Amino acid sequence: MKITQPYITLDRLHFFARHGVMEQERTVGNEFEVSATLAYDASRAIDSDDVADAVSYADAVTIISREMLQPSALLEHVAGRIARALLDGLPALSGGTVTVTKLHPPIPGQAVSASFTVAFTR
Repeated sequence: MKITQPYITLDRLHFFARHGVMEQERTVGNEFEVSATLAYDASRAIDSDDVADAVSYADAVTIISREMLQPSALLEHVAGRIARALLDGLPALSGGTVTVTKLHPPIPGQAVSASFTVAFTR
């Protein structure tokens, strides 16, 4: 079997955070979701069934959680910080995507969410 591109997917991690352009958003906070797709060479883990050969998604969640605690004005900034921190903290990663979603953003109309996605490589 030839493995072409294995990924770990973390889907819709839920956070309460203080990101936003308006002062009130940073004071009151809002609900956010983060999804990440993390690419790495998982061929050893596939063959060995040994956690030592895999990227720890628990470590990835810890990294994402730490970055979500730091307030930012822009979703772009949050997503970029998370991507950099994942690359720094998980040396086996070759790249991936991070999507940061603000639930019920304070914009005219009734938007369910606003999101920003960044794709990254090493």
